[in-house]
Amino acid sequence: MTLLLGCIADDFTGATDLAALLARGGLPVSLRIGIPQDRRYPNETAAFEVIALKCRTSPVEAAVKQARQALNWLKEAGASRFFWKYCSTFDSTAEGNIGPVADMLMAETGATQAIHCPAFPENGRSIFMGHLFVGEQLLSESPMKDHPLTPMRDSSLVRLLMPQVNGAVGLANHNIVSKGAESLRAKLAQLGNDGIRHVIVDAVSDDDLRTIAAASFDMPLVTGGSAIAGQLPQFYMEEGLVSLSEHRQALPKITGGSIVLSGSCSAMTRKQVANYAGKVASLRLDPIALAEEGPGTALEWLRQQSPDAPKLIYATAEPNEVRQAQERLGRDKAGKVVEDALSVIARTAFDCGTRRFVVAGGETSGAITQALGAAHLTLGPEIAPGVPWTFTTLGGETVALALKSGNFGKETFFADAFDRLETA
Repeated sequence: MTLLLGCIADDFTGATDLAALLARGGLPVSLRIGIPQDRRYPNETAAFEVIALKCRTSPVEAAVKQARQALNWLKEAGASRFFWKYCSTFDSTAEGNIGPVADMLMAETGATQAIHCPAFPENGRSIFMGHLFVGEQLLSESPMKDHPLTPMRDSSLVRLLMPQVNGAVGLANHNIVSKGAESLRAKLAQLGNDGIRHVIVDAVSDDDLRTIAAASFDMPLVTGGSAIAGQLPQFYMEEGLVSLSEHRQALPKITGGSIVLSGSCSAMTRKQVANYAGKVASLRLDPIALAEEGPGTALEWLRQQSPDAPKLIYATAEPNEVRQAQERLGRDKAGKVVEDALSVIARTAFDCGTRRFVVAGGETSGAITQALGAAHLTLGPEIAPGVPWTFTTLGGETVALALKSGNFGKETFFADAFDRLETA
């Protein structure tokens, strides 16, 4: 099938989020973990190819290098339109890589202007007058202000993006968007004539997203959250670039144990862990103990559990506990010891018969997916908006993976996930 849109996501949960929303339109979506190593493009690409990177908190040079490699693969596979996906809470400090990657992609694709729209109204992320809201709170007043890796202390996307890109950053505010696609195109053209290459675009509803997609679907490059990308397929179909296939792939039936592995410390994940911990066998990981002793105790605990019994292993903690660990170990090491431990635990769980994994946290999902050796995921049913079940083959066995961004889902998400898999 013709490759319509080549997508690059900055972490693994973001990639599954993006793939899930693209798949809602009924067209084939392929999710690849890391830069694909095979060179067999023509007969093996879907309408939408999503490449999941693990670069959200990488140094700028490393992130740009990875994104360029992904872009080159997608271009050789036949893509002429591209999407750069980052978090709907714009997780990026002044030293972050959202802007540098966007600049590189513009240069490599010939784009003269790129929009930036991380809004996801269905999940409570909206942009108004250039400011990002999480529910009814400004980003800077939401729990994201205490994110252990990317604390968001400013809500102005213009101010956040400006230090990261070459040139000025413009705004197409809600007054423009509410008047329709022609109004937005005119505003983008005016900003372009003024030399504005990067434009933040307001969106507070799905109607706004449709307007933005209508005005930008033929651009070489669009950037933002998954919700804006999810609007693009309908315009490709309306333009006759692709037709809806009647084929629906049968979902595999997964047997084997289940486990939740959580490294996220977001406010919602803390609630989800608290909700699930009293219902299943649970073990909490302490970063300081992991740094001193390794994951041996956790592995011994895991091996003592019944293979078929549901389990939860988590490093999820309150902000003050996270700060204490970071002060003791350093920010990067505190995160790395948890990722490394959960990666070893995931592999051991697989060896013990676990075939259904729910993973909470973007960095954690990236580490665990790589540790398991997953290279290509197929999409299953959504558990919550932007969080699908995915399937892969490991060692000849079919495995189900749900990779959840920290703040996504309801408090009952973990139990809901396994229930959804049973009823799919």
